[in-house]
Amino acid sequence: MSFSSGHRYWLPHLSEEENRRLFGRWASPYNHGHNYVLEMTVSGAISPQTGMVINIKELDALLRRRIVDRFDQKSLNDEVDEFAELPPTAENISLVIWRQMLDLPQGTRLESIQLFENERLFVQVSRNNGGYDMTLTRCYEFSASHRLHCPQLSDAENAALFGKCNNPTGHGHNYELEVSVRVSPDPVTGMGVDIGVVDEIVNREVVDRYDHHNLNDDIEEFHGLNPTTEVLTRTIWRRLNGKLPVPLQKVVVKETARNYFEYSGEDE
Repeated sequence: MSFSSGHRYWLPHLSEEENRRLFGRWASPYNHGHNYVLEMTVSGAISPQTGMVINIKELDALLRRRIVDRFDQKSLNDEVDEFAELPPTAENISLVIWRQMLDLPQGTRLESIQLFENERLFVQVSRNNGGYDMTLTRCYEFSASHRLHCPQLSDAENAALFGKCNNPTGHGHNYELEVSVRVSPDPVTGMGVDIGVVDEIVNREVVDRYDHHNLNDDIEEFHGLNPTTEVLTRTIWRRLNGKLPVPLQKVVVKETARNYFEYSGEDE
């Protein structure tokens, strides 16, 4: 489901100086807009009569009535009551949607929603012991080459195990990286974290370090390791964990359209 809305980071009861100090480079008394994409996951028993958990048409109608019709082609600050005094950040918009959609028909239960502000940022709200957890995910890209090769194996064994990926001169990927952090909206700004700070750390620790490099030869942390994308994903987690201003929840690395890997610190 999608909707298009305008919003601004600007509190009317504060001065210009206070707003710019509070919201930084995102502060403006004028609207900007997004084409939001909303995904929702529900759970429930399969009806013996219909074979469905919920009638999708009914769910679509609920989403349109409760969310899309109220938000689409609107200025959230000015035309949606919940945001009269609440900054319409992606975090706060997600919480408003979550609360609006908790009451579902046919014995179903809302499990999670994902709100994509753009292709590089989305917020997820998930059910947790009667409450909810919120994560914010930021997306990045870097290009790097590697060769899959285990030094303890013979050349023949490596070639049999890794095939073309054992090419002596290596091969490369346009990696897509997702960094998810646990957040809670600030009661004043509505932001769970300063995205600019997250970007600075991820770029320094990962993107700028790995982009247009050979992982085997150029990057110290892969010396002596076989730089599979599993190892790469875990290494990125270790480089970021404890350095971000909020807790790291998960790292996802997409190697190709068919292969992606995620790590949440299970081995730490």
